[in-house]
Amino acid sequence: MAFQSTPSAAHLRLNAFAGTWEGEEHVAASAWTSEGTASAELSGETLFGGFFIEQRYRQTRDGAVSFEARNVFGFDVSDQAYKLYQFDTAGFAPPSPASGEWPGNELVLMKTSPRGRQRTVFAFENEDCYRMGVSFSPAGSDTWQEVVSGIYRRSSPTSSNLS
Repeated sequence: MAFQSTPSAAHLRLNAFAGTWEGEEHVAASAWTSEGTASAELSGETLFGGFFIEQRYRQTRDGAVSFEARNVFGFDVSDQAYKLYQFDTAGFAPPSPASGEWPGNELVLMKTSPRGRQRTVFAFENEDCYRMGVSFSPAGSDTWQEVVSGIYRRSSPTSSNLS
């Protein structure tokens, strides 16, 4: 495969995550936490000329940080799929990225690990608002359980040419 010196339109589509975001979340009860509400702060920055986006995520519950993650989004030209590598305070090293497609306004990513399968859906309502839902199916099960869902609004733009 030839070296690609500029990002494709698929790569640049990930710029939708760039900027600073604030969200309100519903957290489902799980082995790791109790059910409740949370607030989230996210910031996304393009990397390497637009080939990747790094997203920093911080969830707060009851006035304390309850979960943090670093997400790296990309597009793999070899299999024409979007990828998400997530590193978080749960401490599990990702054996492989979540992988998926972005038809219409929804980016749908699936990941399999020894613990089970995870599905993450990002549904963009417009350039300043998206919804996210994470569900999990334990190994050996076909039942999906909600993990977290939220709505996120842009709190500051990525950049402005109006200044």
